[in-house]
Order: sequence, then structure tokens, then C-alpha cells
Amino acid sequence: MNYTGPKVRLSRQLGLALTPKAAKIMERKPHPPGQHGNAKRRTKKSDYALQLLEKQRLRFQYNISERQLRNYYMKASRRTGNTGELMVQALEQRLDALVLRAGFARSIYAARQYVTHGHFTVNGRPVNLPAYSVRPGDVIAVRPRSRKIECLRHGFGIAVLPQYLQVSQSELSVQLLRTPMRDEIPVICDVTLVVEYYSR
Repeated sequence: MNYTGPKVRLSRQLGLALTPKAAKIMERKPHPPGQHGNAKRRTKKSDYALQLLEKQRLRFQYNISERQLRNYYMKASRRTGNTGELMVQALEQRLDALVLRAGFARSIYAARQYVTHGHFTVNGRPVNLPAYSVRPGDVIAVRPRSRKIECLRHGFGIAVLPQYLQVSQSELSVQLLRTPMRDEIPVICDVTLVVEYYSR
């Protein structure tokens, strides 16, 4: 099940901003939530605790369930190559993730909602599945009936565009040019620890 609780508290717990609101609050409160969050004395985290933290960071940056993330790991582990990089590449090619990267949404939560409400097409066909895997060459566009929605137009172009995407502002569309490389994907996570967590 996806997380539906307070996003700012979760962001402070993970140490990264999941929403613009969380980014503003974390400038004033960079420490974890709770009455002991600002304590100066810190206990050293175990290897398992570090692995769990990185796994949670990756999971919540894509707003997916534990089962979904484990499935991505299992699929990546069966392929030839670096398991961590293959897993992150597959996550980045999700439809809701690319909607976020293109600047159509301000957070992954908004991107997921826009997709499920049917505001986007892939190669001209309506798609309302956030987990839809976009292939290189596919074009994601705002549906004609949704182009008057202010929140879609307002957020467009705000994000720093990755090199694996090509945007057309006049058409309100974005094309995935190629499979993204790990160093190009703006995800804050030590993927090696995530792989260690699942390979225990």
C-alpha cells in the first residue's frame, strides 16, 4: 500500500525533500521529526539500518509499495548487468516518474494523480497506469481535453530537464530519447545498499 501520511514528516525522517513544501520546512528543521530529532548525541547506525534507510529513500522517491520495489529488484537481478543500475533505470521509465521529470507535476504524488485521472497519452493512446513502462522513442503528451487545466500548464518547464528527455512546450509533450544512465537520474540513494538489503 502506498504511503498516505504527512509528507513533510516522512521527508524529515528520510533526510530528503519529497515535495516543495517539505523543502521549505526542512531549511528550518533539517533534523528528523520528534522530540529527540534535534538531539546532538547520535548512536551509530547498524549496517541493516543503513540498508533499510536507503531502501526506503528509493521507494518513497518513486511513491511505490514494498511489493512493487521488490518486484523491480527481482526483475533486475535476472538480467545481465549491474542490478542496482538496472533497477533504477526501470523505475525511472515509469510513466509517473517521467511526468515528474518533464515538469508537468511538482511532486511524484501529483504526477501519480494526474496519470490515474487520465490526463496523459503515450504515443497518442490514453494511459492511466502510473507504473506503465515507457520505452525509448515513446512520446508522452497531455490529452487535448486536459490542456486547459492550470496546474498542468503552470508546472510545465519548471524542472531541470534531464538529457534523456526532449520537451515540446507548444505540444505539451515529452519524448524519452533513450534509456537513462544512473548518473543522470536525479535520485538521492545509495543503490548498492538497496541491493544488499534485498540480497540478504
